[in-house]
Amino acid sequence: MSVSSLPAQTARPSPPGKGATKSVQKGRQTKAAIVEAALGLATQIGLEGLSIGALAEVMRMSKSGVFAHFGSREELQISVVREYHARFEEEVFFPALQLPHGLPRLQAMFDNWMNRTSVEIDSGCIYISGAVEFDDRPGPVRDALADSVRTWLAAMYRAVVQAKEAGHLHQDADANQVAFEIHALILALHYEARFLKTPGSIARAQTGFANILARYGSSRHTAASALSPAGSSAPAPKKVSPKSSKPSSFKPA
Repeated sequence: MSVSSLPAQTARPSPPGKGATKSVQKGRQTKAAIVEAALGLATQIGLEGLSIGALAEVMRMSKSGVFAHFGSREELQISVVREYHARFEEEVFFPALQLPHGLPRLQAMFDNWMNRTSVEIDSGCIYISGAVEFDDRPGPVRDALADSVRTWLAAMYRAVVQAKEAGHLHQDADANQVAFEIHALILALHYEARFLKTPGSIARAQTGFANILARYGSSRHTAASALSPAGSSAPAPKKVSPKSSKPSSFKPA
C-alpha cells in the first residue's frame, strides 16, 4: 500500500502559544489606544470629522494598520460611541446607584450629569454633537447614538418613577414630563454655556432642577428634607479607565 492510498488525516490545531496570546493582547491594546485617540478627536471635531487618515497620523501608524482594526470608518465611529457611552455610565450612572431609591438617587444622577456637562462645555458632548450631525442621516451610527441616549433617558425615567414610588414626588406627577424637563435643562445648559457663552449657565441649570423638585415634590417629603445641598449628595465619580468591566445596563436596581 502506497502512502498516497492511506486515508487522509485531519490535523488537529495546536493550542495557541504564549506568542499568539501576546499578539492578541497587543492587538486589543492597540485598538483601545486608537479608540481613545478617536474619542478625543470626536469631542473636538465631531464624529463626522473622524477619518482613518487623521487617526493614522495621530497614532503614527499606517492607514492600513488603523483600518485593519475596524474595517470601515463607520465601525470606527460606532466604536467611539460605545466607548463614550461606557464612560458616561461609569461617571454618571453607576455612582448614583450607591444612593437610596427616590430623590437622593435622582439628585445624584443629576449632580453627576452636571459635573460631566461642566467639563464637556470645553470638550464637547458626543450625544449632543452627534444628534446634530446624524439627526437626518439614517444608518448604524445614528442608531448607535440614539440607542445610547434612549438607554440613559430610560434610566432617568426609572429613577423618577422610583421617586414617586418612594413618596418623594406627587403621585399624580407625570414621570415622562419630569424626565423630559430634566433632559431639557442639560440641553439648554450646553447651548447657553458652550455656544452662547452665557455667564452663570450652570447655576441656572441647578436652579432649574431645584424648581422641578419644588413643583413635583410631595408635601410629605419635600426636596429640602430628602436631599443635601445640590452637588453634595452624589459620590465623587471615579476616574474612568478606557474600558469598563461593568455591563452596559443603565437599569437602576
